Amino acid sequence: MIFTSRFRALALAATATLAAVCGAASADELADIKAAGVINVGIFPDFPPFSSVATDMSTIGYDVDVATGIAKALGVTVHLVPVNGQNRIAFLNDKRIDMLMSVGYSDERAKVIGFAEAYAPYYIAVIGPQAMKIEGPAGLAGKAIAVNQGTLEDSSLTEAAPESATIRRFPNYSAVIQAFITGQTDLMAVGNNVGARVLAKQAALQPEEKFQLMSSPSHIAVRKDETAMIEAVNAAVQAMIDDGSLNAASETWLKTPLKVENLKPAE
Repeated sequence: MIFTSRFRALALAATATLAAVCGAASADELADIKAAGVINVGIFPDFPPFSSVATDMSTIGYDVDVATGIAKALGVTVHLVPVNGQNRIAFLNDKRIDMLMSVGYSDERAKVIGFAEAYAPYYIAVIGPQAMKIEGPAGLAGKAIAVNQGTLEDSSLTEAAPESATIRRFPNYSAVIQAFITGQTDLMAVGNNVGARVLAKQAALQPEEKFQLMSSPSHIAVRKDETAMIEAVNAAVQAMIDDGSLNAASETWLKTPLKVENLKPAE
């Protein structure tokens, strides 16, 4: 009985010590970033108007402006790291990056990464030629649809498409657009930002939005259970809302004033 009591006491002490160590480790993530003087931010290199490479080879876009604003609030410089839909979660959890832009919320993702508040409106639409009449998911039957592999567009399309639809997955958005405009696929499933680019530049094809698969504002992701980091990111984004700089980024890159009500987390 004495042995059991002592064992329980030791077990409880060990558990408390482990919890304290884990808490300190989590809190140290933000401290480490500040100590290093740089925050490594994962960003899509071909995701205009959120991020893309300019003629001078610099990366520009809405996400770049937001990441730079967060870095400024933290008192560090920003280092942009190119990622894609297949590697970005691994890059975050392997500590190759500290923060990840343009992440759609899902319960499945929330099991492995942490989410700050939403910072950009975002919805996913199926786009096709004007002459093709499609009114909803059932209309995808027998059609080939291009999508960026491993993204929220991919999972949303996979859930909605009927069995007879052919989902063709590509490694980046440029490949998705190319497949659609060259006729390799009948349709494509992309975010409103990518769709706007195609709608504006493909007059001959006359593409149009057929229907929305889902609406989900974009979040910033960090490693799971990094409470201090999430709070710091949320405070920085709120400051950008308050001082108008987030609205300025929206008008510059999304071509529309920012509506704060569109930043509510997806349910």
